[in-house]
Amino acid sequence: MRRTAALIIGGGPAGCAAAITLARGGVAPLLVERQPAGDALCGGFVSWRTVARIAELGVDPASLGGHRVDGVALFAGRRVHRARLPAPAMGLSRRRLDTELRAAAARVGVTCLSGVAVRSLDAGIATLADGATIAADTLFLATGKHDLRGHARPAAARGDDPTLGLRLRLHPPRDVAAALAGQIELHLFDRGYAGIVAQEDGSANICLAVHRSRLHAAGTPLALLETLAREHPALGARLAGLDATATIDAIANVPYGWRQRDGTPGLYRLGDQAAVIPSLAGEGMGIALASGIDAARAHLAGECASRWQPRFARRVARPMAVAGAARRVAESRWSSPLVALLPPRLIQVMAAVTRVG
Repeated sequence: MRRTAALIIGGGPAGCAAAITLARGGVAPLLVERQPAGDALCGGFVSWRTVARIAELGVDPASLGGHRVDGVALFAGRRVHRARLPAPAMGLSRRRLDTELRAAAARVGVTCLSGVAVRSLDAGIATLADGATIAADTLFLATGKHDLRGHARPAAARGDDPTLGLRLRLHPPRDVAAALAGQIELHLFDRGYAGIVAQEDGSANICLAVHRSRLHAAGTPLALLETLAREHPALGARLAGLDATATIDAIANVPYGWRQRDGTPGLYRLGDQAAVIPSLAGEGMGIALASGIDAARAHLAGECASRWQPRFARRVARPMAVAGAARRVAESRWSSPLVALLPPRLIQVMAAVTRVG
């Protein structure tokens, strides 16, 4: 059996942030990640506060080559509303972000085991896919939207009509690329919405949050996208390169609005294992990095996980509540007339208050 003072399960932004912070504080963590850095379904938009946290972790944001994002365009029905963001953000692939954060972790001495899957946790012992075990004094769970057996988020958080996430990347024609320049787009429709942002390689990252009933009515993810393209011309223009061969990534039962409100001794839950903010807020990466940094600092200061977890839940309560209210409006049949009443200044304020302070 291998032993370590701190075991981090998951090498995404949350896990890397915790690893870097622990290593800088004198604790040598072991980080295990089942997959190489790649395009995870979530991510793509990096807010201005998240850009600052990336720099804090030792990665120069300017070196990432991200697509600069200064504004947001909100499409509801045939209406479009535009507003400036409070500060410049960026469009950046998870492949690029995760690669650079793992490199930063290696530079400060973090040991990373790649291609290693943890199957279960029990009494501070992690059992790997090959049957090997790792005992840890402290555990940091950073598996993103994927639950670990024995530590799954409650099924009740998914609701009666659960949400699924869809993602595809397209290389847009010149006119669409020009329309996406400098902004992120949000397209609202019945029982869902789509976010579109250009990334560092010029591709368009298209993420959708859709209720299961809407997908079932269409039949397949491709059929749903084709239906949405017909019903919403602006979104249809962005999906112009879609065909039957397009790769559509999906994840089911995303518990938007859920927070881990109580703690378990010796186990810090990070990122989407701590709180799942509705994706239209564009603060998933912000919660990931903030939770990793804050949990590691708490551990270094001697604050136990059972005290830290509810404290972090309170920290994200306001942005989660505002994002949840915005999501309910976005997914309703009345999104178009309601959004028509929003002045650009209010959109900017909502963008600000959905950040994790």
